[in-house]
Amino acid sequence: MSGTALRQPRRAVHGVLLLDKPLGLTSNQALQRAKRLLRAEKAGHTGTLDPLADGLLPICFGAATKFAQACLDADKSYRAMLTLGERTVSGDRETPVIERRPVNVDRAAVEAVCRSFVGTIEQLPPMHSALKKDGKALYAYARAGLEVERAPRRVTIMRIEIVEFDGQRLVIDVDCSKGTYIRALADDIGRALGCGAHLAALRRTGVGRLDVRDAVTADALDALGEAEREALLRPTDCLLADWPVVRLDADDAGRFLSGLRRRIDGADAAAVRVYGTQPDAFLGSAHITAGELIADRLLSPLEVRATIAA
Repeated sequence: MSGTALRQPRRAVHGVLLLDKPLGLTSNQALQRAKRLLRAEKAGHTGTLDPLADGLLPICFGAATKFAQACLDADKSYRAMLTLGERTVSGDRETPVIERRPVNVDRAAVEAVCRSFVGTIEQLPPMHSALKKDGKALYAYARAGLEVERAPRRVTIMRIEIVEFDGQRLVIDVDCSKGTYIRALADDIGRALGCGAHLAALRRTGVGRLDVRDAVTADALDALGEAEREALLRPTDCLLADWPVVRLDADDAGRFLSGLRRRIDGADAAAVRVYGTQPDAFLGSAHITAGELIADRLLSPLEVRATIAA
């Protein structure tokens, strides 16, 4: 036998791991690390977090991967550190400073500018982003020294709260809709203040109802045994915590899992989470149209049994 260690066999693992991703690690690297530690057959993350950002990265295993889109669509929360008086090509600290200006603003001016960005705004996607233009990521054009035309996108900023301001450094907490670029927001705040700014550090603190305070660090995950790691997994339906609930008896639950539409009392709903009552188990997601419950994403009977056993 060669000196290479035997590959550990993969196994069916279901649930959601809340990982506190460290700086310098890509989202895919963090995903592969967690997948290896749990020996999971199937895993996926719920939206890329840049290597220069740390914080909450929900990782889905097994059945939970079917519902990852809910996290992609969810509102996000961040803590961002801005360096005032300096603009960079990318809007963050990854690229050189291209402009320096004196900073002559007080806290009242900063508060007023931050308030002006709360609400629905038009935001121009940065060139250093993964957004595609003619099938190619914008950052590919940027690295080639090209700037291409981008259409502004409508995003919503629910909250900007100043955490710290010392004249040169501004730390803010931001709650925003999906698709919001915080480094673009940092650049826009700097422009509005008249001194320029760039994003010096970024931490994602929340995804929907999921909170980074409940997450495990990569180093802590490494130090745990396999059973302790699996005990950290949250149930699949935590990804849908904001959705209305529909409960079905045993007969209707079986028909629902086979994909059949069911008549149901209640108003139309774009998205609901569905449970059986005998036993109490998450079955999948659906929508209600004209009194019919119509399945969208279903767990397999095997996945339902694994959920109950957990």
